[in-house]
Amino acid sequence: MGPDGVRAVLPHRFPMLLVDRVLERVPGERITALKAVSVNEPWYQDLSDGAPEEAYDYPGVLIVESWCQAAGILIASENPNPDVLDGQVMLFGGISDVQFCGRVRPGDVMEHRVDLVRALTDTVIFEGSCHVDGRLVARIGRVVMALRPASELTGQKDDAASEAEEEA
Repeated sequence: MGPDGVRAVLPHRFPMLLVDRVLERVPGERITALKAVSVNEPWYQDLSDGAPEEAYDYPGVLIVESWCQAAGILIASENPNPDVLDGQVMLFGGISDVQFCGRVRPGDVMEHRVDLVRALTDTVIFEGSCHVDGRLVARIGRVVMALRPASELTGQKDDAASEAEEEA
């Protein structure tokens, strides 16, 4: 799955669309996705010339966000919904046991490996890791995501619910 496929599944857009390509997706099991890091990303724009090398470390929160977007692709690919005002919306529930084991810098390509641990009716639990050139840079112990109808979040009723009320 290339960039167009990713955009068809996730609602994220610039500058927060942080998955470039999916290498492998086994529905209900796992996904492997890529994120290429570039010095042209907004988080590097305020660095001055001569900034120390460590100033170019990719922010850990963005490593996790990118990994979570890969997890989102795994659960949303069967029923894509890039419009968060309609259908099911993916919500981040929680995260635990995250370990950062290495640096990610511009020019690196992160490989996110996400395993689906358990899927309940509308809640999914993942675990996995992130690698650069085969080197472990992050370990994700647990992430919980929930799928909720957009109508519950916006206060708007979906068409079926509105029709049922009108008929009653």
